[in-house]
Amino acid sequence: MEVLIVEDDDAMAGALAAGVGTAGLKATRVSRGADALLAHRRFQVILLDLGLPDMDGLEVLRKLRQVTDCPILILTARDDERSVVLGLRSGADDYLVKPVKLVELLARIEAVTRRVGRGSAATPGTIVLDDLTIDLDRRTAAKNAEVLPLTATEFELLALLARNAGSVVTREQILDALWGDAFLASSRSLDVHLTGLRAKLQKPGFIINVRGVGYRVEADTA
Repeated sequence: MEVLIVEDDDAMAGALAAGVGTAGLKATRVSRGADALLAHRRFQVILLDLGLPDMDGLEVLRKLRQVTDCPILILTARDDERSVVLGLRSGADDYLVKPVKLVELLARIEAVTRRVGRGSAATPGTIVLDDLTIDLDRRTAAKNAEVLPLTATEFELLALLARNAGSVVTREQILDALWGDAFLASSRSLDVHLTGLRAKLQKPGFIINVRGVGYRVEADTA
């Protein structure tokens, strides 16, 4: 697997390249956003810094998302909630704040690439996560072959999280997808539906809270 590192700091870029190299990944580094936009096509993962010399990293992210579905992980010193939400809503698959531990970085790379691989190999209209089978066409979810009594909204919530398994889905993205408004006043509805969904799934640790941002499904293919 080839990884594109978009980072203007030489020391940080060197450390990232050495780190991913220990996992058998081949790293190429560019220091400008414009270079990333030209070079992205042959890479399977992109590590993107937001503080670039020629353009803001979020602008680079948005432009990349217009032309590629390649997994993109933001690595940045910006740790405020607004930057995190903007990054994820702009199309990042995950968001890590520097300094990041190597073991965490490699785990996140594995998670997003596993999700992409799972999506390409799965039967169209079906998502399989652990003992859970989600039929997007029939709009049913079954655990160990037993159909779960989900409401329409609970199913939509589960399907959204499952499609993005391994990556964070922000509260705003969920509200926008399910209710058509990322700033819906009745956002507490999400909490109610999420509680009901978790109770019916009976899978502790399956839907993880990412404090102040959103939720992430952690699961392996069955």
